Amino acid sequence: MSHVIWKRLGRIAEREIYRITKKPMYLFCIIVAPIFCFVFFSTLMGKGLPTDLPAGVVDLDNTATSRNIIRNLDAFQHIDITARYSSVTEAREAMQRGEIYSFYYIPEGTTEKALSGRQPKVSFYINYSYLIAGSLLYKDQRTMSELASGAVGQATLLAKGATEEQAMAFLQPIVIDTHALNNPWLNYSVYLCNTLFPGILMLLIFLTTIYTLGTELKEKTANEWMQLADNSIVTALCGKLAPQTIVFFLIAVFYNVYLYGYLHYPCNSGILPMLLAGLLLVVSSQAFGIFLFGLFGNFRLALSAASLWGVISFSISGFTYPVMAMHSTLQAISVLFPLRHYFLIYVNLALNGYPAIYAWQPIISLLAFCILPFFVLKKLRTAMLHFVYLP
Repeated sequence: MSHVIWKRLGRIAEREIYRITKKPMYLFCIIVAPIFCFVFFSTLMGKGLPTDLPAGVVDLDNTATSRNIIRNLDAFQHIDITARYSSVTEAREAMQRGEIYSFYYIPEGTTEKALSGRQPKVSFYINYSYLIAGSLLYKDQRTMSELASGAVGQATLLAKGATEEQAMAFLQPIVIDTHALNNPWLNYSVYLCNTLFPGILMLLIFLTTIYTLGTELKEKTANEWMQLADNSIVTALCGKLAPQTIVFFLIAVFYNVYLYGYLHYPCNSGILPMLLAGLLLVVSSQAFGIFLFGLFGNFRLALSAASLWGVISFSISGFTYPVMAMHSTLQAISVLFPLRHYFLIYVNLALNGYPAIYAWQPIISLLAFCILPFFVLKKLRTAMLHFVYLP
């Protein structure tokens, strides 16, 4: 009996390989699109962080102190002072036109007020429509403001007879020693690519799986497919999706080797656990795609649902905004997305280097997704044997 089943699986797999080679859509979704996205996003963020972001200054004080502040501000890695404006209105209009991301405003009399102890105010304006650029510029300009304040305070204390040690002890009584764990370079590409890559792959698996099943109905070849499986929907699905599983897993191997072998991103657990996590992601994503198709029973609706689910995954998985800070309802919903569990495996194993036992919950969760198709197998079998596709 097992020999017969394996023979049926082999015939269905051969049929599927033939269908894949005959349709460019398959080759694009399975091979071309994921590899293109991997290379595109990794090269897009090749420097880790954007540098030399264009910014402007409005220096109405025009003293040696204010010019020194501007020179120091321009020396920051992320800021490039590209323009000087004569008024706040002129700088604001330039920022609205998209010429600069921010501008630093030093009002008239700033140096005089600082030296006389009257607490002058400097301002900086950030265009937060660009989140990353705005965040980086905000951090650097705020740091510059604090450094300028400290420099003025230090000069005042030294003028009053304090030693340099006494002045520094007064200005910074507690020295902060910062150590960024697991990503000491603060490389955005490390944070983003390790979840963007599997997220893109997961989305393509959703769509390809549904497309594979839907075209059988659309092209009226479902009966032929089911006959090869002796009308067993389990045999039919296993034989049909096996070639795609192998190719998608090879794509997962590619991005893991690319990230951890070629780009040398942190992988403190070794690459083997991440390869196994990639296999789990592939299988669970295929299972979820089967479940969506069986649940909706409609080709177009299932594709739309898969697209929506895949896109939401990027926001709710937790790699851009922590799940623990979300509303309790969203925290509960986040477990319904395979990418969320893959992200937790990545954090625990690759970033933190914990043993695999510490990631048992997301591993079990990904395995649980593989059970979903069993809830729609009967409906799916009926559709393949009796459904008439209406364009």
